[in-house]
Amino acid sequence: MRNKVTSGWRLPATGFGLLAAFLFGLATPASKMLLSGLNPFLLAGLLYIGAAAGVTPLIIREQNIHQLRRKVSGKQYLYIVGAVICGGFMGPTLLLFGLKASQASSVAIWLNMELVATAILGVLFFHDHLGRSGWFAVLLALAAGIIMTIPENQNGWLAATLVTAACFCWGFDNHFTALIDCLTPARITLLKGIFAGSVNVFIGVSVSPQLPTTSLIATALILGAFAYGASIVLYVMAAQHLGATRSQILFSSSPFFGVGLATLLLHEPLLPYHFIAITCIAAAIFFSSRIRHVHNHSHSEVTHTHLHNHNDGHHAHAHAHQNNNSAQSHSHSHRHTEITHSHPHYPDLHHRHEHTE
Repeated sequence: MRNKVTSGWRLPATGFGLLAAFLFGLATPASKMLLSGLNPFLLAGLLYIGAAAGVTPLIIREQNIHQLRRKVSGKQYLYIVGAVICGGFMGPTLLLFGLKASQASSVAIWLNMELVATAILGVLFFHDHLGRSGWFAVLLALAAGIIMTIPENQNGWLAATLVTAACFCWGFDNHFTALIDCLTPARITLLKGIFAGSVNVFIGVSVSPQLPTTSLIATALILGAFAYGASIVLYVMAAQHLGATRSQILFSSSPFFGVGLATLLLHEPLLPYHFIAITCIAAAIFFSSRIRHVHNHSHSEVTHTHLHNHNDGHHAHAHAHQNNNSAQSHSHSHRHTEITHSHPHYPDLHHRHEHTE
């Protein structure tokens, strides 16, 4: 039981985090190209509306498989509103203003600050526990960002400030979404897309002297469906099983996907310090995987909704649908009984507790 509790989801969740990083890395150079015809507010809104459209088929499928109904607590409402404001409205808008002021490759690397922001906020406000390996991984990721910005001198400081602010917004968003257990990742993304996307589009249209072409709008929506919609769903799936900070360590590889794509799409140079920084990120991911946190802890009775299977030591409930293969990943509202045990764990949905050691 001790290893079974966490190992069942570690590899799939790691894959979710890396794939989310790749898709989000695509957004930086592609958005840089779209900013020539769209203002940052309008582009941010279109990206998130595209994200909402992209996850709609997943929500329809969820509705066909399970009726996901449960009472939403007041605290969960606050997490949802915080995720929409910080992650759907403020984060992408600040990022795109920063991207407009600098090269795509420079902005892509500064996105590593999201890892640092998530780690700092996690320790200060969200009962996250990193240990020496975790903090070493954070420092390596930060070092990668510093290495990549040295050639910028002072030319990219405006962009760096805007992107750093965006990263702290997403840092809060990462922890909020990791704690939302009344909605599936697709539904969280839908809410961000509808509310934050609509507000940004309204602002963007209001300040724009003329409407963009249909092809630009369509391209932004398609980019949003993959680089934001699919990426957010995959990230939330990873965060719910690994915790926000560990998932963000994996997600910190996205800037390097962004640098590679900027080289291909925008012909920005690929220089030796890029490879040094990539080595730092690879080492950060390695040390994050070595984090081992184990102690005796108690679980209170709780009912919530998230993606799970029945091979992880926490989900032994029965299913009303006898034809459902409970060994496969699935999502529905389910109840946990009170239990006290000890095993290695991450600060996931089931392990957000104070630490006395």
